[in-house]
Amino acid sequence: MSETVLDPPGVNPPPRDPRRSGGAGDRGLSWALVGFLFGGMILFFALMTGMLVVMEHNGERGTGAGTAVASAAPSGAAQDVNVSLTEFAITPATLNVGAGTTVRFHVTNNGTIPHNFTLDTGQATPNIAPDGEADLTAGPFTKSLQGFCSIPGHKQAGMLMNITVTGAAGASTPSTANMPGMSASSPSSVPTSTDAKINFSATPGPSWHAFDPTLAPAPGGTVHNVTLTVKELTREVAPGVTQLAWTFNGQVPGPILRGHIGDVFNVTLINDGTMGHSIDFHASQVAPNVDMRTIEPGQSLVYQFKADYAGIWMYHCGTAPALEHIANGMFGAVIIDPPNLAPVAHEYVMIQSELYLGPQGQPGDYAKMLTGDYDAVVFNGYVNQYKYAPIKVDPGQRIRIWVLNVGPSDISSFHIVGTIFDTIFKEGHYELQPGNPTGGGSQALDLDPAQGGFIETTFAQPGIYTMVSHKFDDATRGDLGTFDVGGVTGAMNH
Repeated sequence: MSETVLDPPGVNPPPRDPRRSGGAGDRGLSWALVGFLFGGMILFFALMTGMLVVMEHNGERGTGAGTAVASAAPSGAAQDVNVSLTEFAITPATLNVGAGTTVRFHVTNNGTIPHNFTLDTGQATPNIAPDGEADLTAGPFTKSLQGFCSIPGHKQAGMLMNITVTGAAGASTPSTANMPGMSASSPSSVPTSTDAKINFSATPGPSWHAFDPTLAPAPGGTVHNVTLTVKELTREVAPGVTQLAWTFNGQVPGPILRGHIGDVFNVTLINDGTMGHSIDFHASQVAPNVDMRTIEPGQSLVYQFKADYAGIWMYHCGTAPALEHIANGMFGAVIIDPPNLAPVAHEYVMIQSELYLGPQGQPGDYAKMLTGDYDAVVFNGYVNQYKYAPIKVDPGQRIRIWVLNVGPSDISSFHIVGTIFDTIFKEGHYELQPGNPTGGGSQALDLDPAQGGFIETTFAQPGIYTMVSHKFDDATRGDLGTFDVGGVTGAMNH
């Protein structure tokens, strides 16, 4: 039996003989070091190979909701895919599946409003509430297709998944031909040729009636109970051109509400549409997440507010994308009279908005809304309607015109040819009133989107007076009307 003896503490070992550096002991140490390094390299490559296998396996399953591209499973195999829905995207945006594969989609709504997941085949989940989930099994897939949210406007806003089938005969990239206003490259690219076109020289048919611009006085009382019902219906927006509008009470603009400072409005909103809608009163001071919340078809809410400030205030649907809901017709006005409002012979209301045409009889083109590429600008919802139905007044009668620009994107420069405005009220205050010590007058009322006010004037002589936005490219695209003063007949002079 051998025994190893350690040097006593503090005792240095004897010096090594340099001539023994190549001895058997050192050779053993060298081979041990080589073996250690070689073994470490083998372990490193083994770990890396394992990681690559795991990564490849995860990529094939495509289960990460934040993954932009999910890869294909082997042909004929089942594939599980987690899908995340948000405003306004679907993740993964691209999915590769092998020919003959059946896919089990597990769909989660991570957004703040309802969404669904629909395939070109017609298979779809129900509408999913925020934080909700639904499953959809589809396949076996034999050709490329698309998945999207079918709630109007959501697909056009970017909620789209391209599903590419690999290994199938004739497999190709999914087409976007069925997407109004969309191309394969971008949700905001060139509008399609299927969009309706306006003939600005056409005239309405014999059954057409203009929107009555006459404004009634504020009703008596200090409490106003109002019901606004959401209706989706097809309406004419220009001679021979129809669009599927989203409306309040079936009209564009929606009903005009009027009152005085301090009045209370109890508004019951009823959703008789096919998608979620809401309402936002700019005249109110309320918690948006409570009173302006989206309600689903068949639901209702009561929105109460007190009118604390004078002016003409926009109201509109605020459900995302609000741009699309406004441009499709969901807007109106609340008029709160300033104190001591002077009497006039006639009051009128003009609400300027834009038209973004989709295909005939369909909602507006959301891609054009995103780029501000409007087809027309109109007063009270119809192209040039007060050219076809002039507003009749008498010479010397004082008139007041309330003007609201609801946009959603264009400016307004309200002007009447042949007149000077001696009164301008804009965004809550008078900019000009009769008796102005400078002797000045005004030629236009300038308004950004969601701004409003009124003008007052008197037509000095009989004649035809043209009303326009002095942003003249808009005047050539439907933003034009006339006043027939004194019953004059004849062509317009401007």
